[in-house]
Amino acid sequence: MPDINVSQVAASKLSEILHEENKPESGLRVFVQGGGCSGFQYGLMIEDAPASGDKVIDSNGVKLFVDPISVRYLKGAEVDFVENIAGGGFTIRNPNARATCGCGHSFTMEDPGQ
Repeated sequence: MPDINVSQVAASKLSEILHEENKPESGLRVFVQGGGCSGFQYGLMIEDAPASGDKVIDSNGVKLFVDPISVRYLKGAEVDFVENIAGGGFTIRNPNARATCGCGHSFTMEDPGQ
């Protein structure tokens, strides 16, 4: 399965944000943590540099920083940017998620180490 990808739309939006914040060398941290109504939830934030042990993924001209544990849960996922009536935002499409909740920010899956 491929590493995490960034859609062209998300890459354009992220590049725009980094340019506005004058942080062209920064990247997007993508992570999974326990919580949410389905057991796991995604997190996204702009960071200046990767942390020790992070996997750095280049996709469509942007950098993703992913910690070793989150990489296991995000294999084959795609970071996208969607606009809807409530506004716009980054979202993660994860083929490994077995179920998601109504908010779309939390998910359930089997342990990827199995």
